[in-house]
Amino acid sequence: MKKQLIFILLFISYIIYSIIIYTKGTEEKVVVNVADYASIQKGKALFQQHNCISCHQLYGLGGYLGPELTTAYSDANRGENYMKAFLKAGGARMPNFHFIEKEIDNIISYLKYVDATATTYKTKE
Repeated sequence: MKKQLIFILLFISYIIYSIIIYTKGTEEKVVVNVADYASIQKGKALFQQHNCISCHQLYGLGGYLGPELTTAYSDANRGENYMKAFLKAGGARMPNFHFIEKEIDNIISYLKYVDATATTYKTKE
């Protein structure tokens, strides 16, 4: 009887936790206007087209050759200018994709959106 009561208590706790996570935990907290949305979508398409995920990680998924980019936009050591420089010229391990300025802006918009939707483990200094 004691084991059944513990099981029921744990099961009910799990159900309540699941309801909270799958309702409150998935609410969209980032509001994007129409112009920014178009830029974000173009940046996402470029990110996918050039298979950036094979070297970089987003939300903990992807390759390990390049740096993790989920919170790169808000990172004090990297940020927008740092990313623009690499997108323009490449680097030691990153190829130069010869992006035009508008493509760079679109990719930066996408990475800014990813950063805004991320739950960071980093502490703000």
